[in-house]
Amino acid sequence: MTGLIIALVVIFIISVVLLAFSIRTVRPTTRGLIERFGKYNRFANPGIVFLIPFIEHLIQINITETMMNAGLQEIITSDSLNAQVDAQVYFKVRSDEESVRASEYNVFDYEVQIVALARTTLRNIIGTMTLKEANSERGKINNSLYTNLASETKNWGLEIVRTELKEINPPPDVQETMNKVVKASNEKIAAIDFATARETQADGERRAAIKVAEGQKQSAILQAEGLKQAKITVAEGEAQAIKLVNEAADQYFKGNAQLLRKLQAVEQALTSNTKIVVPTDSSLVNVIGGLAGIDGHPPTK
Repeated sequence: MTGLIIALVVIFIISVVLLAFSIRTVRPTTRGLIERFGKYNRFANPGIVFLIPFIEHLIQINITETMMNAGLQEIITSDSLNAQVDAQVYFKVRSDEESVRASEYNVFDYEVQIVALARTTLRNIIGTMTLKEANSERGKINNSLYTNLASETKNWGLEIVRTELKEINPPPDVQETMNKVVKASNEKIAAIDFATARETQADGERRAAIKVAEGQKQSAILQAEGLKQAKITVAEGEAQAIKLVNEAADQYFKGNAQLLRKLQAVEQALTSNTKIVVPTDSSLVNVIGGLAGIDGHPPTK
């Protein structure tokens, strides 16, 4: 009886151990390849996978996007300058069964291989360009690198997402010269902008001065017109007054020019504030008449 219990316990322990070795979990970020006796048997999607212990083996492949740095390297350009170049490659394993199998069985360590391929491709591309062309045509280099990598890795089950050229550094002496050229160019542009601003300011001041002069001219014209109109009005008034005096003289003093002259003399005396003593028993009319040499009675016809 004791031997049977021991056997059952042993069997139970072995069963637990076998069950633990037979159950695997495939995460959503990976896909699985199951091999039996070292030969590919079946594909494993995310979830729980049951294996035959010690007979079947699970290989999990990451299918998320990965970034690999190509590493800084010196490349000789077509104008014989040593440029330091670095780039990054973004890629991932496609999630279908054929691509996952290709990434495992068609290439040995695709991460190492893709870095080496990127470095070689960069040397081939930039080696045909001058340093100036390489700096000004980064987009062209990225496109060429992407196209070449996509073509070379199509049998690896990989998808090249994008490539980025991080930097192209010229030799230190060339960099210093380029910095001086850029500085001189910036100073030239700044001087041109300053001169343009001064010219614009001077033009604005000239326009403002012209407007002020035009305003003063117009004001002077208006003032002259006003003075002219005032003089005309005064002259017209004086002419009208002379006309009225002449008409009165013709009407009331016709044939009595001497009497009119005496009245004008009295008028001037009164205008110049000449003092006149008026007797208490005489009226103002009689006094004026006496001054004028008349007796206060209307003239006899």
